[in-house]
Amino acid sequence: MRIDCPLCGSRDRREFYYQGAALTRPAPDAGEAAWDAYVHLRENPAGPVRELWHHEAGCSSWLVVTRDTRSHVISDVALADAALQKDQA
Repeated sequence: MRIDCPLCGSRDRREFYYQGAALTRPAPDAGEAAWDAYVHLRENPAGPVRELWHHEAGCSSWLVVTRDTRSHVISDVALADAALQKDQA
């Protein structure tokens, strides 16, 4: 599997470290139920998911990778700060 780092170009996935699902953090005053779901509840879908990856052996960027869990086909890669700020807007 290859990941197209926005800063370094196409790289083997062994340069990256998978960090989990790219979740949007609840607002500080969102309430106990929202924070409980954010911390403890995770889905395991078959299909496209957004994941957080760290380019550990490269530029050290944090990336949001959209990947299909059935085929490992990557449809989108974005720098995490830009992708997560867009989600909160």
